[in-house]
Amino acid sequence: MHSIPCPAGRGAAERQAAPFDVRGLLFLVLLLAVMTFAPSASAAPTATSEEVAERLAGAIRIETISHSDPADFDDEAFARLADYLRTTYPRTHAGLELERVNVHTLVFRWKGLDAALQPALFMSHLDVVPVEEAAVAEWSHPPFEGVIDEGFVWGRGALDVKSGVILWLEAVEALLAEGFEPTRTIYLAFGHDEEVGGFNGAAVVAKLFRERGIQPAFLFDEGGFIIDDYPLLPDLTTALVVIAEKRYFTVDLTTHGVSGHSSMPPNSTAIGRLARAITRVEENPMPTRIIPPVREMFEAVSPHMSFGMRFALNNLWLTSGLVERRLIKDRTSAPFVRTTFAATLISGGVKDNVIPELARATINVRILPGDTPESVLAHIERVIDDPEVEIEGTTWGDSAEPASVTGQAFPLAKEAILEVLPDAIVVPGLVPGATDSRHFGGVVDEILRFVPARIAIEQAGGAHGRDERLAVEHLADSVAIAIGMVRRAGEPTRED
Repeated sequence: MHSIPCPAGRGAAERQAAPFDVRGLLFLVLLLAVMTFAPSASAAPTATSEEVAERLAGAIRIETISHSDPADFDDEAFARLADYLRTTYPRTHAGLELERVNVHTLVFRWKGLDAALQPALFMSHLDVVPVEEAAVAEWSHPPFEGVIDEGFVWGRGALDVKSGVILWLEAVEALLAEGFEPTRTIYLAFGHDEEVGGFNGAAVVAKLFRERGIQPAFLFDEGGFIIDDYPLLPDLTTALVVIAEKRYFTVDLTTHGVSGHSSMPPNSTAIGRLARAITRVEENPMPTRIIPPVREMFEAVSPHMSFGMRFALNNLWLTSGLVERRLIKDRTSAPFVRTTFAATLISGGVKDNVIPELARATINVRILPGDTPESVLAHIERVIDDPEVEIEGTTWGDSAEPASVTGQAFPLAKEAILEVLPDAIVVPGLVPGATDSRHFGGVVDEILRFVPARIAIEQAGGAHGRDERLAVEHLADSVAIAIGMVRRAGEPTRED
């Protein structure tokens, strides 16, 4: 240890004491700094966008397809994806408890320090919809090759929703590397059959939670994104944190006829009668109305709109009819204000010169909260007005009650988003599609739907469509937001 020279003129005792005093002071300062250091909100080591893109591309290359026919289910593909995730996220698999539900649904438990706090749940799904064989050639890149090109990760699952699996795992992996310990227990649940209803995946997880008395305070599932050029705010970046979803309902129409030779046809065949029924349904939609979650969305966006639009959205008691008429002109906004009908399947006939005895069609219905399956069937029966058309409805189950924007989960997500994207506009909303989260109605207090992936509005059609892709450049920000959400979820809130 070297002494520190003292200024001339000091006594011997002072010269001997000075080095100890200075070094001691420095030591105390360093000791206090170490003792009082706490990791900041940005302390988690985040991956680069390119690294996350590679990991997402690897998951896309594994064809975990959900088929309508259970016989087509590929166990081996789902097993490979689980192995891939284990290899890619070793800290998560070492530090969290993993339970397999019906073999392929993965449920991780990150035990919190305070067992008295209600847990949090982050969800996504491992399966994807198939790609029609005839449509593969129309893709810019093959849908299951996970190509990274032109600034995008291309492939089925990039949006819906292997990106969600990857982002939540990236967040947990980074927080574990940082040494973060949650106060609140955190669950991750990745279903394997969401695209065919989630009945063997998420629904079973929800049942297990009920049986075990596990009641999460909130959950986040798919449904909302960070969107550039969102129709209501076309020049801004909008984070859509969805607080409600529509109910999935299927209506089957069946018509009968007398078979015979096509050279001697009746006035209308079973196919002709069915076609008229479908046309009447399409031409007579259900009434429009603005439900509370959509009102809250309008309240959030109105400060950023022109005076005229701001006035209209803030005075719906006067302008609701005008606003509804404007929204139904666009297929992307019409689902916010009405129950929708889409004829998606049709069958009938065996040969071009044989009059069919039977024809069937399926109408996929997305029910606006407040409407019911009974009211939908009554409407369809009224507009078809043909006793010869058989009408039967089946449902995927109830949808959860809309969440509150003043609860625990929405502010948590908003804080995490604005920490990374301070200029984003965070708005609540309604998702037209059904998600696995609906199985948790009555199990989870607050159900929200948001994955922090960032897309341009024109990319939204890629989910279940052609050229599904996700931009590489935003992935590091997406991971940072996911980290912020998981970190905050693991901490107590004022509601606790």
